[in-house]
Amino acid sequence: MNHSPTIIIGAGPAGLTAAYQLVKRNIQPIVIEKSSQVGGLARTETYKGYRFDIGGHRFFTHLQEVEQLWQEVLGEEFIKVDRLSRIYYQGRYFNYPIDIFNTLSNLGVVESLRILLSYFRIKVWPHPEEKTFEHWVVNRFGQRLYQKFFKTYTEKIWGIPCATIQADWAAQRIKGLSLKTVVSNALFGNNRHHVKTFINEFHYPVFGPGIMWKRFQELVEGQGGVTYLHSEVVRFKLKDNRIQEVSLRQSEKTLEIQGGHFISSIPIIDLIPRLDPPAPKEVLEAAYHLTYRAFVLVGLIINRTDLFPDQWIYVHSPEVKVGRIQNFRNWSSRMVPDPERTSLGMEYFCTEGDEIWRMPDTELLELAKRELVHLGMAEAAEVEDGVVYRQPKAYPVYNNDYQQHLQVIQRFLVTIENLQTIGRNGLHRYNNQDHSMFTGMLAVANILGAKHDLWELNKNQEYLE
Repeated sequence: MNHSPTIIIGAGPAGLTAAYQLVKRNIQPIVIEKSSQVGGLARTETYKGYRFDIGGHRFFTHLQEVEQLWQEVLGEEFIKVDRLSRIYYQGRYFNYPIDIFNTLSNLGVVESLRILLSYFRIKVWPHPEEKTFEHWVVNRFGQRLYQKFFKTYTEKIWGIPCATIQADWAAQRIKGLSLKTVVSNALFGNNRHHVKTFINEFHYPVFGPGIMWKRFQELVEGQGGVTYLHSEVVRFKLKDNRIQEVSLRQSEKTLEIQGGHFISSIPIIDLIPRLDPPAPKEVLEAAYHLTYRAFVLVGLIINRTDLFPDQWIYVHSPEVKVGRIQNFRNWSSRMVPDPERTSLGMEYFCTEGDEIWRMPDTELLELAKRELVHLGMAEAAEVEDGVVYRQPKAYPVYNNDYQQHLQVIQRFLVTIENLQTIGRNGLHRYNNQDHSMFTGMLAVANILGAKHDLWELNKNQEYLE
């Protein structure tokens, strides 16, 4: 094995897991992170002692290797939480995962019958090809239930019609879920171990997910690894189908670091244009065609102890822009420093550069407060303070042509012998942190001689909540 340093670009769950696996084998990596802290999409931000989880991260997995790492790194600070999440729609709360009795009770007899008729109709005349998210969901729930519980929220997330989202997103995220399994679970309770959406408890770091990744960083550095924060890779120097070195920009200076192996979890759209010599024209064009959704988290501090019992609420009501509301006290009481107050995360899905993304913080705070009052969850006078966090490139978009562009990029990247891409953005795959961590583990195994195809693994591995 080449004894030059292993360079890891990106200090999120995937990159830090790879780094930790290396130091456990007495290999000291160099980890490069653009921002001021580790954790990436799973970081925890702090404002006046209030902790805000950027996105809301449940720790649940069927991957024993990942579960073992979580317990190993955090121990007693890794608590078990009873899950409660609901859908807010037309002024009512619907259990999620969908509880058939709760749903029918809220909708009433007439609408419930219409939903059942719609379901039986699609069973007789299903969409012959499941090309889109809409086809996939309608085939399993019927047109009417799809319109009520899937369409509005999904289009809030992605900003495009469900008819243009590829079916493989649904197959990955809600595989095994249908009206039949929902009814079966309600009657017999026999699907909770098979359908991931049905989980009713999960683990969570007592001070938010960011503490997990800071502990990973401490362990890596304690065993000889190096972490560069505030450091952006601006060039990957290639020669003979191998990366020789990377150039980092740190404030006003540039630093070159040579390496033997390179592992990247940064977005493909950021990686490809920084290769030197440049990637072929068709590869560059394919990279620029990949798109992402961002989101803005508006953190509100409320002068009230109890607002609602859920960890988070999905807001399907089309009259408001907010898509999801996190209640951080209900994840862990240690997220909130004042027992008399509550902190919420109002999540607005957007695209970088659009109206929401460019809106000044003061206007975003007013919007969030106004919508919270409109939903009947708090009074305006109870909202005491707030803070805004923007997260770019949070969700790789599965639009009509993303697969063909990704295939062009993949065919090129596999020709770079000492580079592996991992994680959500490194593989342009909407997975969760447990699967991102697993790709980091397998990348290290490959460095040590294994032959795992990370692209195939990520394509076939179903979503693990």
